[in-house]
Amino acid sequence: MLDRIRRRLTLGYVGILALILALFGVVVVVFFERSVTAQQDELLMQQAEAETEIYVNGGDKYGGTKAKTPSDIAVVAVPPDGDIAAKALRLGDSSSSLGLPYEELVRSAALGKKPNQGTVDGGPDGAVRVVSAPLDDETGEVVAVVQAAQSRAVVLETVWRLVAVLVAAGLVALALSAAGGMYMSRNAMRPAREAFARQRDFVADASHELKTPLALVKINAEEIRRNPSTPDNREIVDDQLSEIDRMDALLSDLLLLARLDSGRLEVERKPFDLSVVSGEAAERFLKRAAAEGIRLEISLPGELPARGDAARTGQILAALLDNAVRHTPKGGTVTVSGRALDGVAEASVSDTGPGVPPEHLPRILERFYRAEEARTRKGGGTGLGLAIARDLARAQRGDLTAGNNPGSGPGAVFVLTLPANA
Repeated sequence: MLDRIRRRLTLGYVGILALILALFGVVVVVFFERSVTAQQDELLMQQAEAETEIYVNGGDKYGGTKAKTPSDIAVVAVPPDGDIAAKALRLGDSSSSLGLPYEELVRSAALGKKPNQGTVDGGPDGAVRVVSAPLDDETGEVVAVVQAAQSRAVVLETVWRLVAVLVAAGLVALALSAAGGMYMSRNAMRPAREAFARQRDFVADASHELKTPLALVKINAEEIRRNPSTPDNREIVDDQLSEIDRMDALLSDLLLLARLDSGRLEVERKPFDLSVVSGEAAERFLKRAAAEGIRLEISLPGELPARGDAARTGQILAALLDNAVRHTPKGGTVTVSGRALDGVAEASVSDTGPGVPPEHLPRILERFYRAEEARTRKGGGTGLGLAIARDLARAQRGDLTAGNNPGSGPGAVFVLTLPANA
């Protein structure tokens, strides 16, 4: 599916570029054709004026200079009325008349007493561009009209050469765009591919976590149905309740993650004392740590101003303490500490357990990720507690990082940072 989307994105890039190039090409060709046509009109007007000079002065006999007329330009001088075609006087050296004279253009120039330009059908010669220049006498009356004509093929050949260049350049641009589009779409789809992979893994892990307790509940229920009066039924029911509690906790975690992902979880950003919240969270684990033979140390400053959600912060610290207690061996120590840094308030939970191997550190905060070799899961954790803690920290514009104790001894340390309350 993602490959199909990538191909569609590439086709979209190429299609949009093709449309832009086509519009650009049309505009360029239209303006270029008009520019070349204007140059052709200027050339024809120059030839008409040159031949008019010769026509009036009588050429070399009156001191005029014989004009060098291009062979593809035809020039005629005609009266402004009467039998124009019969009285046309051919000027210049053109080998073809190109259909001159064109009476309608002659009469229009004579009546308007100003030059005009037009494109006409030249018969076998094809389309012809014609310029008509009126010739006045001393009284201002038009005594003749000089017409100069040239085939439109001269302009069209130039235009088509430009079109060929633009098409070739456009095809190269589209080929490069297709290659670039494939590269860009592949990079653009990489986050989506990774997101799909994470979601697939998430669904598989969640399904596995739910399937195991459901299977146990079903087995226990079948055992009770087969032997409803067995004295061991009470123990079986207790096991079922334990598995149901486990599923309930997992579903609550999944619901919390869904609300975090959708941005619908309400998170306050109010001033609070991180030392107080950290101390209260640690006190809730004193009895549990003592029961498991673990020493719980609290090293917090008198005041640690922070900004965020006090209740959610307590939830984060509870997850960190639960994780630390579960992975600290008997006789070990769990330490809760805090400090104020530049612009942030920091609370950390460290333990003297086996620590986290470096290869697992980048993923230890991912959902359902478990470093089985290094940190065994006493207590039936689901692999969501640390991921939820990190997401809750980020929802408060803070962060949660994992590492190992910087000293020589083993153990992991999780550091929560929140914006300081300035």
